[in-house]
Amino acid sequence: MLPLWIKIAVIVGWLAAVGSLAELLRRTKRVDQEIPRKVVHIGTGNVILWAWWLQTPTWLGIGAAVLAAIAALLSYRFPLLPGIDSVGRHSLGTFFYAVSVGGLTAWFWPSWQPQYAALGILIMTWGDGLAALVGQNYGRHPYQLGTIRKSWEGSLAMALVSWGLCIGILGLSQGWSGPLWGLSLLVAIAATGLEAFSTLGVDNLTVPLGSAALAYWLQQWLL
Repeated sequence: MLPLWIKIAVIVGWLAAVGSLAELLRRTKRVDQEIPRKVVHIGTGNVILWAWWLQTPTWLGIGAAVLAAIAALLSYRFPLLPGIDSVGRHSLGTFFYAVSVGGLTAWFWPSWQPQYAALGILIMTWGDGLAALVGQNYGRHPYQLGTIRKSWEGSLAMALVSWGLCIGILGLSQGWSGPLWGLSLLVAIAATGLEAFSTLGVDNLTVPLGSAALAYWLQQWLL
């Protein structure tokens, strides 16, 4: 078992590397400025895998999430997170991101079921992040839900990534049983629906919590 300070150093080092890469991309004028946001969005979420592998304590994940949530709220008034949020931005996505990490850690870490927390966070980061990039760059078939505009290409990317993540995480952690494929498809469809109907960054809350909760419930019922 590694000492706690080494675990913290690994996680902080990963976050520092992600932040440095995003800042480098942000200063590169030829790079679409949405790319640094997605690097942080996806890269930061991957810290849940480090926490799972290193078996970090529950209090560490919750404490880090609380600090991140406070920083996110302050960043809406002060430029604490340049390139991620802008002052006066009408979205609480970064705040909801931190709340999701803290909430899923508090829910699944004490019961030794981190795979569900990882599932929810990674669907939010990889699924939602890639869906946005695909939709913005290749979305040729838009659809509208009230005032929300999405593309079928982006939603398809969200569904496929979510399905693959669910199969991979639950398969590796609990076995490749037959119902896993259908279970993962249901979670992917739900996550895609939650992402499609979300606005003002609330998908950073509904997608991870909804995906994790549904996967957990279906796992108890089907497997």
